[in-house]
Amino acid sequence: MITLFWYPRTRAARALWLLEEAGLDYTRVFVDIRNPSATDPRLKMASPMGKIPAIIDGDVMMADGAAIALYIADRYPDSGLAPPVDHPLRGRYLYWMTFAPGCIEPAMAQKFGGWETNPQAIGWGNFDIMIKTAEAGLAAGPWILGEQFSAADVMVGSSFNFIRTFGIMPDSDILNAYVDRCLERPAYQRALDIDAVAAAELEAPSSSDE
Repeated sequence: MITLFWYPRTRAARALWLLEEAGLDYTRVFVDIRNPSATDPRLKMASPMGKIPAIIDGDVMMADGAAIALYIADRYPDSGLAPPVDHPLRGRYLYWMTFAPGCIEPAMAQKFGGWETNPQAIGWGNFDIMIKTAEAGLAAGPWILGEQFSAADVMVGSSFNFIRTFGIMPDSDILNAYVDRCLERPAYQRALDIDAVAAAELEAPSSSDE
């Protein structure tokens, strides 16, 4: 069984979605990011930076959402979450798998920080270029690889859901419809429900606070 190190309302939510989509047995280990000294010692073994999400799967220990998604989709091919290595869509799949951490997330940071950037000098260009690139990638839809849903949609779809939740989503029919389709997936709803319940429990006053 896979062990997932997790905390609600973090990037670990996409790992929850991924595991629900894959239909794999897993157990969650709550990582109190507010109290690093109380962290399960296995987390540091799986995640050198002590970041979540991280997983243990047998002898495999690893961290980072994109790396975990690549591993799960390839390690468990019956999940149907990745094109085979020799499939024509494999290159496009790998591109979009790394687009989320390599372009979307730094572009979000740029947007929040109000940074001025040189689009020719940085890998993600800028926020507007990132948005236009994603829109073009989804033009054939409904998913980032066309008709086939994949782990790349977990990475890209969750990222754009974050963007919309944080109120910086541009007026884009393509991206908003894509996020809506992602949210309609039962596996994503299950993951979001797990996340919401845990977040509510954390926010509830304890008996010692009453």
